Amino acid sequence: MMENRLPVIGEKVEDLSFEVFHNNRISKKKISDYRDKWLIVFFYPADFTFVCPTELEDVADQYKEFTKEGAEVVSMSTDTAFVHKAWHDNSPSIKKIKYPMGADPSGKISRYFGVYIPDEGLALRGTFIIDPKGVLKAYEVNDNSIGRNAEELLRKLRAAIYVSKHKTEVCPARWQPGSKTLKPGVKLVGKI
Repeated sequence: MMENRLPVIGEKVEDLSFEVFHNNRISKKKISDYRDKWLIVFFYPADFTFVCPTELEDVADQYKEFTKEGAEVVSMSTDTAFVHKAWHDNSPSIKKIKYPMGADPSGKISRYFGVYIPDEGLALRGTFIIDPKGVLKAYEVNDNSIGRNAEELLRKLRAAIYVSKHKTEVCPARWQPGSKTLKPGVKLVGKI
């Protein structure tokens, strides 16, 4: 049972604060610290689990591509930053991570994004793409038994960036940079 509604596409995201484990240090961050970049908040249930390290490693393997697009990734679970450090120090998959690992032990951030599971104190697998102005552009929420794909997340990020720069165009299914886009209008109705 979820406590909060999911945030609304097109709304500005609240300037929430949290701790991160990043570059072998623990520090405080806020959503606004990532303004002027695209931000991906990547919720997962818990450290020292099974599907989670496969997802976080997949994102780590694509991290350079995310940064080339002007994006930052922040993974987020209800574990503390100290648990993130212990996991990072012990897991070969998690050692690959160069992006910040956010800590949400109170569940406040998970609740805000509508992915908190109160009976478990964990988050669902939620992925949120926020533009450089702090506006939510896309999200996906999965059951915790279903892992995500970093290549598809990167494709969605690139599509969000493209349409933010090309206001009269939209990206069809499976769109990749350099592919054809669509220009919505009456002339296109019934032609696809």
